Amino acid sequence: MSKLHEAYRLFDDYNRKDPNVFIWDGNSYPRELFFAIKLHEWVLKLSPQAGEALLLASKCQHIGRWEIPRDSYPGGRDSYLKWRRDLAAFHAEKATEILEQVGYDEETISRVRRIVLKQKIKVEPEVQTIENALCLVFLEFQYEEFYTRYPAEKVVNILKKSLLKMDGHGHEFALALSFSEEGLSHIREALKLIAEK
Repeated sequence: MSKLHEAYRLFDDYNRKDPNVFIWDGNSYPRELFFAIKLHEWVLKLSPQAGEALLLASKCQHIGRWEIPRDSYPGGRDSYLKWRRDLAAFHAEKATEILEQVGYDEETISRVRRIVLKQKIKVEPEVQTIENALCLVFLEFQYEEFYTRYPAEKVVNILKKSLLKMDGHGHEFALALSFSEEGLSHIREALKLIAEK
């Protein structure tokens, strides 16, 4: 087995331990396993010639996410941002452990870490691709349920922040997804606000 596919196997085995369940099309999946698979698929759609570091990062971007739950931190935006930073560092460390176990060299591991930590977004194409893919996974699999739980103004503001992280290539794929009429109207409103800036 190649190092790449051995790493895939170990990443998937780790995420298969997620006790949280995600249901899609009537089937139940360990949550982070499902999203890692879909993130990988989106990276391949966005960048068919993706390099090895990007492919590896797509499989371990949120590895073990359930191990540091949001409710283990206090409420409030500052605590939320600290939680996100701590999670990213955890994902990078867990990915490093597995990649070292498989036998990857320091340069490849360093590149995977930079992508997982999303360093130099808007500058590094691989980091931008992973950000596009993350947003597209949210839009395809979580958005329609998500927007029904919040006022329209809050939804548009959250979408605006997410879409700002994407580039034009990502926006093209986003608008090609199937949305409800209301869901699409929020996305168009967010894109309109971005264009007006």
